[in-house]
Amino acid sequence: MMQTKIIVQNLKCGGCANTITKHLSSFEDIRDINVEAELSSVSFSYENETTLQEVEHKLKQLGYPVVGDANSYMNKAKSFISCATGKMNQ
Repeated sequence: MMQTKIIVQNLKCGGCANTITKHLSSFEDIRDINVEAELSSVSFSYENETTLQEVEHKLKQLGYPVVGDANSYMNKAKSFISCATGKMNQ
């Protein structure tokens, strides 16, 4: 197992963290998911190299692109929707 910590954009609160955790939990080879809103970080263990790219793609779809990637208005809007969804599912 490999471990990583990704710093993302638009991560603001526990609602965001819940959404990210829920979506990453659907990956079969991801374990030990830890989302820290205060640090804008997402850390986890994974088995396959391709999983890291898939996770980064999923995070961007949810509105949380990796720091250094473009952060469009669309990403920001998606993050607000993801955040609200996460808050409703707490």
